[in-house]
Amino acid sequence: MDTLRRSIESICPMPADFYDSLSKALVSQTLPRHTLLLRAGSVADKIYFIERGLVRGYWLDEGHEHTAWFMKEGDFVLSPVSFYTQSPSNEYIVLLEETILHSISRARLNELYDRYPAFNQIGRVLTETYYVQSEQRTGTLRLADAASKYAYFLRAYPGLINRVSLKLVASFLNISPETLSRLRAKRQ
Repeated sequence: MDTLRRSIESICPMPADFYDSLSKALVSQTLPRHTLLLRAGSVADKIYFIERGLVRGYWLDEGHEHTAWFMKEGDFVLSPVSFYTQSPSNEYIVLLEETILHSISRARLNELYDRYPAFNQIGRVLTETYYVQSEQRTGTLRLADAASKYAYFLRAYPGLINRVSLKLVASFLNISPETLSRLRAKRQ
């Protein structure tokens, strides 16, 4: 909870009673690797904050998994389109490591927004931040050559190359595992 509080305070100071309300609204849990937080076709009704661990979002195309994103300690996780529109998700969200999560339901989140207007600023800043990151990620992965994609991954996700399988990194970068192995060998 301390990490979450620091994340919130870095955006906007909140009154002390807000944290009492927040802690009552949160569900904290430690879940094992491979736990599925969201299945395609389900409606996302929670936002998660990662205290410790690693999470992956992916979609299926003709039975093949395509990694969309990775989130780690200090990040918020949700399926934005499904959560905000309350429509079925087209992605899966799975834990890559044993993970400590704090989650809040959509209904409880909206109660906090109503009760603490300053909390809306935090939601706005986080939405803007993640939207910009998503656009940067999409632009880089769509337009760049394999070496530039790999360099982007190393910059944007420091240390993750040692925590994520090469198969998943290659899927994220939309390159073959063999190409990724060659790029890694050149950088070492």
